[in-house]
Amino acid sequence: MNETETTGAWLSREDLEDARDRLPMLYVHAVPVRVDDRGQVTHVGLLLRADSDGGIGQEVVGGRVLYHERIRDALLRHVEADLGPMALPRIPLSPQPFTVAEFFPTPGVTPFHDSRQHAVSLAFVVAVTGDCRPQQDALDLSWVTPEEAASLAARGEMPGSHGVLVRQALAHVGYPV
Repeated sequence: MNETETTGAWLSREDLEDARDRLPMLYVHAVPVRVDDRGQVTHVGLLLRADSDGGIGQEVVGGRVLYHERIRDALLRHVEADLGPMALPRIPLSPQPFTVAEFFPTPGVTPFHDSRQHAVSLAFVVAVTGDCRPQQDALDLSWVTPEEAASLAARGEMPGSHGVLVRQALAHVGYPV
């Protein structure tokens, strides 16, 4: 299998801002989970990050899909970038999102808001089995029970609509929210 070169697919800051002004951007989000032997979700992984306004909140894994990059490869790249190379995500050969989230720069169009851009995100629940450590700009990684995750999401403690994604992910795997 040939690996497709995607490193040249990064846009300069100016090109990215121009593209965001003109086009919807494609993202993937992954709600990392730990599962028991029966496949039931026991914990949800939440990253603690600071935002550009100086606030701090808990988020899920996510980021842009690069030009000529498969969705599965984008998920693997972002899980590794946010949780470390030893996270050992279990991503199916043909992943299916639990939702398609439409982020708009205008609040209220959908439950998803991103002041920078119009973006479309394919969101997945991803079981991880390895050792996870916060990477890049993440300040911490906490593993909470599904009930605790639903409570954090309901209290609005997750910026950028990440709480909505967490609640939808929990509903998708059978937890009442």
